[in-house]
Amino acid sequence: MRNLLILLTLAALGLPAGAAEMKSEYTDIDFEKTCSTFSSNEEGGNFANLVCPGWRGYPVIFYTGDLRESIFYGFPPTGAEHVWESFPAFNAAGPKIEWRIEVDGAREVPVATIHRWFVSNDPEDSDKKTEVLVVEKVGQIGVGEGCTIGLVVASGNPKANETARKIADEQARDFACGADERVLVGGDVALPEFDRQEN
Repeated sequence: MRNLLILLTLAALGLPAGAAEMKSEYTDIDFEKTCSTFSSNEEGGNFANLVCPGWRGYPVIFYTGDLRESIFYGFPPTGAEHVWESFPAFNAAGPKIEWRIEVDGAREVPVATIHRWFVSNDPEDSDKKTEVLVVEKVGQIGVGEGCTIGLVVASGNPKANETARKIADEQARDFACGADERVLVGGDVALPEFDRQEN
């Protein structure tokens, strides 16, 4: 009888029986201590690509150039070139990454990340920046599909983290990179332009 009541409650909430729970865990990026450069301009140019440890063996891959960054979270597809996703304006991501973890019994899988970026919004004043939470789908082993699924302006937005988690939890699993539209959430501050450049 108790199991029947649980099933009826889940049905009333629109949740599948045995639905996975979501939780957050955090990792930090330290370029000097924990990241490794795998390509760069040896003549002192302005680009370098690095791989850093993420959550439980999931890598975080930084592609940097001309004071801009493009980041892939998880395992990229084998043999495929990186798709550059970033803000056209000068930018840099912060050191802390929030991973949204799908928990189903003993099984835990990171399905999305939330990462705070700092984007220049005034070419005459580099100190003026807009903070944006970038929500990403995590690339899984053997699949490799990962991309930006949402952008939330964090400057002046006290609900930015809550909104970003909602996007991550609702969109990441089924989001089709390169086909589905990203979720864009502005605020009192305008959302900076964001590009995806296919090779």
